[in-house]
Amino acid sequence: METGTGPAPGSPAVSGIPPQLADAVAAARRSVCDLHALLAGNNLVAWTSGNVSARVPGSGGSPDLMVIKPSGIGYADLTPESMVVCDLDGARVDGSYQPSSDTFTHAHVYRQLPRVGGVVHTHSTYATAWAARGEPIPCVITAMADEFGGEIPVGPFALIGGDEIGRGVVATLADHRSPAVLMRSHGVFTIGASARDAVKAAVMCEDAARTVHLARLHGELTPLPQDQVDALYRRYQTEYGQR
Repeated sequence: METGTGPAPGSPAVSGIPPQLADAVAAARRSVCDLHALLAGNNLVAWTSGNVSARVPGSGGSPDLMVIKPSGIGYADLTPESMVVCDLDGARVDGSYQPSSDTFTHAHVYRQLPRVGGVVHTHSTYATAWAARGEPIPCVITAMADEFGGEIPVGPFALIGGDEIGRGVVATLADHRSPAVLMRSHGVFTIGASARDAVKAAVMCEDAARTVHLARLHGELTPLPQDQVDALYRRYQTEYGQR
């Protein structure tokens, strides 16, 4: 959740982007800014909550960086230039604003999972309701088997500010094919090979949370058999769409 209101008093803009990464960082800033509009457009966020980040792979001896939403800035006011560049320890490298209060969570995920190119956090209504109950979303529909490869798991509760949430995200997803995790009493974190993939997972997580909630209002649910889940997941991941 975002808690700031813009630049911290006495905190001047910094600029430390290696020249060889300048073009990649500029492209990531544009992409991350545009992707935040998809969070708002899909009703996954309220006010200034939620965030998207993208990894910028290092080059020429420079380490990886990440681009993330500034803290406490409204979605309508976001621009590529307002996106904040940080290193993978969460320190600000470039930008006029303080980064998201979830920066250390994102940074921990990137450090521990090199395959991840994007991270998203939301408090979307239905998925966060499952998180408030501390209950995984059971895999009872084919769309969940396709996208998540099983249930959407629940991670432990942790306070915002350090990397404890990131540790919970990584530990929980280590035993799951799911790109989404419901952090207990908090909200949703999703990962992907790209930031757009992570946004897609956040959209699909909320859709699944809503559908399964409505189905459960009418009685008990029976999860899909594991062999069917495996077959659906394999088909979706290897055959679906244009190749």
